[in-house]
Amino acid sequence: MNKNKSIVSLLLVLVLIALTGYTLLFGIGDRGKAEYIKLGLDLQGGVSITYQVKESEFSEEAFSDTKRKMELRAYDFSNDAEIYQEGDNRITVDIPGETNAESVLEDLGKPGSLQLITYTGEEDDPDTEENEAIKVWVEGTDISDAQPSARSSQDTGATEYVVELTMTPEGAEKFKEATTENLNEIIYIMYDGEIISSPVVEAVIADGQGVINGMESFDEATSLASRIRIGSLDLELEEISHKVVGAKLGQDALALSLKAGIIGFILVCVFMILMYRISGVAAALSLILYVTMDLLTLNAFNLTLTLPGVAGIILSIGMAVDANVIIYARIREEIAEGRDVHAAIKSGFQKATSAIVDGNVTTIIAALVLMWKGSGTVQGFAQTLAIGIILSMVTAMLISRLLIYAFYGIGCRNPKLYGKEKMKKPINFLGKRVIFFLISLAVIAAGAVVMLVNSARDKGAFDYSIEFQGGKSYSVDFDKEYSIDDFNDQIKPAIADTIKDTDIQGQKESNSNVIIIKTKEVDEDLISDMKAMLVKDFGAKEDSFEETYVSASVSREMTEDAVIATILATICMLIYIWFRFKDIRFAASAIIALLHDVLVVLAFYAISRTTVGTTLIACLLTILGYSINATIVIFDRIRENLTVMDRKSTLKDVVNTSITQTLTRSIYTSLTTFITVAMIYILGVTSIREFALPLLVGIVCGGYSSVCISGALWYVMRTRFIKKKKGAHE
Repeated sequence: MNKNKSIVSLLLVLVLIALTGYTLLFGIGDRGKAEYIKLGLDLQGGVSITYQVKESEFSEEAFSDTKRKMELRAYDFSNDAEIYQEGDNRITVDIPGETNAESVLEDLGKPGSLQLITYTGEEDDPDTEENEAIKVWVEGTDISDAQPSARSSQDTGATEYVVELTMTPEGAEKFKEATTENLNEIIYIMYDGEIISSPVVEAVIADGQGVINGMESFDEATSLASRIRIGSLDLELEEISHKVVGAKLGQDALALSLKAGIIGFILVCVFMILMYRISGVAAALSLILYVTMDLLTLNAFNLTLTLPGVAGIILSIGMAVDANVIIYARIREEIAEGRDVHAAIKSGFQKATSAIVDGNVTTIIAALVLMWKGSGTVQGFAQTLAIGIILSMVTAMLISRLLIYAFYGIGCRNPKLYGKEKMKKPINFLGKRVIFFLISLAVIAAGAVVMLVNSARDKGAFDYSIEFQGGKSYSVDFDKEYSIDDFNDQIKPAIADTIKDTDIQGQKESNSNVIIIKTKEVDEDLISDMKAMLVKDFGAKEDSFEETYVSASVSREMTEDAVIATILATICMLIYIWFRFKDIRFAASAIIALLHDVLVVLAFYAISRTTVGTTLIACLLTILGYSINATIVIFDRIRENLTVMDRKSTLKDVVNTSITQTLTRSIYTSLTTFITVAMIYILGVTSIREFALPLLVGIVCGGYSSVCISGALWYVMRTRFIKKKKGAHE
């Protein structure tokens, strides 16, 4: 690349950074501005709607099914919605990032009765007086699903918008009879006494899969599908209240997290520049562009950002840093071997590509599986992670390459500007593998013992939060207005001292002095003390306390979805690593190392009694993604060294050399990610610290397992289990 082209390339990148940065700060029209990013209930608040069952008597199974279907409907509205039971016959739906309760209520839908009917009169017109009597063919509960779709017309080829219906087994039989008896006639879809669609039966449908066509737009199809789904509830609900509630963590949480993120990011950029010089400048510029593009993409796709989403961004930033570290460490190695700068840059990118691609593809496979099979916050985490990984690969492999060649082209050709990787004597990691294994087993065993002891003492293996085990909700009216930050800073600590438990949540109703306080179920005497304290010390109105039971917001189905999605993601990662490395022992070692990291972090939760809430899932998934990437970098170097090292070298030499060669990368990547999370821990509010602390433990554990466990596991499997024909390096 000549000097003029290099200057143009550099200017283009700088202009792109300026443009994306300007868009985030000021927006273009009514789009792009960072403040338009939709935030979750924890960071911004939203709308809370409470429904009550109309029937006086109903089964627990019917109520559970109704709640689950409301979950699915709410997740269509936002992946980060929370749905939980209040009292015996109420369901509350919290939708994040909204301020207009009436608008949300209209979009979410009014749960009511749904029927597929025909009229018995001679004239097929529902407005005719003779057609007052009906015959009901299908009830809403006979419909298992309804989804909007766009497809090409078989007649004209034009796009048509439809609603695809799926019946239950019982509903399929009813639907077959209805379409047989009413072929070429209208079957009306009635919702709460109102006809919402009038499709003509064009064929007998025997398989329970029907299509309603004739929609003018995809939005119309989406609206009809939503009303059909919500009308298929097992129980009929009526809306009894709706309100706007504030952020659970308060405005301080968002401001402090943003401040911490900026400080952490600046420190990472400074570190990269100090360690890699001109390459570090290229890395810093590409990382800045990555962050701005990531935020703009979140905005464009209207994704809701919550603490789990922040975890996904942190992980993808860590992987973006890692990709740059891998590339520039390789360049320094090539310079150390005597190559000129241009040849070193070219070779460095070539040799780094396989590790970067394998690490990122492995993680994105997991993200896609989590998006497919997960639900709620798991999907939100997976979406932000998938977007981040794709963008990090683009900036590392394309933008960083463009920048480093541009710097070379404008005259930065002195090897001292890039640094020279010092050739280290291989460290005998494998010689200490028994010690490493014993340390890991001791930590995991300690966690298991603590879990058993706490369970035997009826304290629970973990300190489960309200989201996992439910509790009590208290609506309290105060004689003056407290912000949610006032609640977190003043009222919450006082409540914690009184009831001897720190798992307390508060949400403020907008335009009122009412705060909704949620706690675990604790002794009634302690609750009485809490009420008296709130009246005496904070001006709570004594007759304003409204108490009700609230169920877990993390449903059994959501937990099952998360577990199934994680298992499937792990299997997919195993298959990919097996395919890429042509050796199942690499895949098995990587998966065992991941299991090790999960068990160590769970041991930390158990021993420290850190509250296990919805962020646990995001925390574990972040650690899995972070750890697998670090492990693959080492395995990639082992694979390479198996072909290039002297045949006189033993297999132990190959593994020790590979781990030593990648040690700088392992330390630097762990350190930069640690710095980012540490700033969030230091500057964040209490709830964010409870989220950041296990992440810090996971980062350290992931780095440890990659360096000390994964390579040793592969070596043990290679030399003792599933032996192949003995050859070089054995």
